[in-house]
Amino acid sequence: MSDASGVSSAAAQAKPKFHHHPGSMEPPRIADYLVRVGCDPLTEAFAKRSFSPPWRGSRPVEADDVDAVLHEIYATPREQAAVAYLHVPYCQNHCLFCGFFQNVWRPEVAADYVDDVIAELASKADTALVASAPIDAVYIGGGTPSALPEDQMARLVRALHDYLPLAPDCEITMEGRSFGFAPSKAIAVADAGVTRLSIGVQSFASEVRRRLGRKLNGDDVKAFLAELVALDRTVVVCDLMYGLPGQSAEDWRRDIETVNDIGLDGVTLYALNVFPGGPLSRAIASGKLPAQAGIAVQARAYADAVDRLEAYGWLQVSQSHMVKSQRERNRYNSSIKRGAPCLPFGPGAGGQAHGYRWRNVINVAERRQMLAEHRAPVEGLALVPTHHGAHAAIAAGLEAGQLDLAAVEALRPGFRAAVAPLLANWTEAGLGELNHNSFVPSRAGAFWIGNLTSGLSAGLDSSPPVITPRGCP
Repeated sequence: MSDASGVSSAAAQAKPKFHHHPGSMEPPRIADYLVRVGCDPLTEAFAKRSFSPPWRGSRPVEADDVDAVLHEIYATPREQAAVAYLHVPYCQNHCLFCGFFQNVWRPEVAADYVDDVIAELASKADTALVASAPIDAVYIGGGTPSALPEDQMARLVRALHDYLPLAPDCEITMEGRSFGFAPSKAIAVADAGVTRLSIGVQSFASEVRRRLGRKLNGDDVKAFLAELVALDRTVVVCDLMYGLPGQSAEDWRRDIETVNDIGLDGVTLYALNVFPGGPLSRAIASGKLPAQAGIAVQARAYADAVDRLEAYGWLQVSQSHMVKSQRERNRYNSSIKRGAPCLPFGPGAGGQAHGYRWRNVINVAERRQMLAEHRAPVEGLALVPTHHGAHAAIAAGLEAGQLDLAAVEALRPGFRAAVAPLLANWTEAGLGELNHNSFVPSRAGAFWIGNLTSGLSAGLDSSPPVITPRGCP
């Protein structure tokens, strides 16, 4: 699993898909995001990292109206370029850190799965939503897409070209893991049209990998990535995770040196988030694994990694993503942050368009049954809140390293006045710099990006508050 599209966890960031959440979540308050000046902004600004979901405040569509609303969404042309997400809901094993495991991979499911998705692509190809404007990027995620046999994966990628209005320079990313991914498969998918391989690594430290349930040791993963780079057929990126149980500062330093030495085009840096009740949480609670690193350790690991990579000549293009070569664009993830339309294909894929968000039903058998009954196989269809565009502008601006305050104000008049005390506080505390119409997060502010997004999003529904900074955690 790899590539970020959110900030809640490594696994969630790795999944460019959307899950339905009720619109009744407690809204954030500006006062909750003030920090005490004099704290170490990197390690003490907040007690924990928070996540500001773009679906907060969404209104679910009544069940009886879902089919009609979805029909209208697909019948309405779009004017802007879109991205597409194709989900492969199978994994070769359940990694301890992942909260999204669904189905164990079995080779016999491959042909039927690909047949289903190609049929879906064909059925949607002529709809106004799909056909009316180009698609700039496609992300094939999971699950473990690289588990598919090379002939089936190539067939799937060719179908994307057959049925979707892909832009001439469309970025097509395929997620994968090193286990079971032979170089011949990389060549086959590149020949079919994949332009970018994103490999889930998490760590090169063999003992850390073993604890997580990864099948290969670190040296094998290094050799595999080096083979992909040497093929020079696609962009090659990977993801790394900090804060893992038993991961030392030296392990993390070597991981950063390794991605630089291999010659990768890009790397994404994730903080571990332990899902309550998940397999990693249970292993820690039972004493089978040491606890995950504390927030201060994670903060220093993040800052150290960015500093080291920049010293090696890498460029930070978003909060978590670093690039070494000019051909690495990370287009899908940046488009999702901006709120671009996303066209979903495959069980479990999430989409957004025309003010709505939804997810394809992930249970394969249930999905087939709904299609047989001529029902839309989706769940969680919801109308996004009126300030969704402003929230996307906040999230995308902070991710890119410079928030255009005037742009948000144009979408949500009164925003500047509401968040003025917050921005002044963060500037004084060292979380960023305020330059008239822009706010630029510092390295510390970048680490706390979810908290900054949550605080500023609170200003979308607020008048200027009377607030008092809280103490250091």
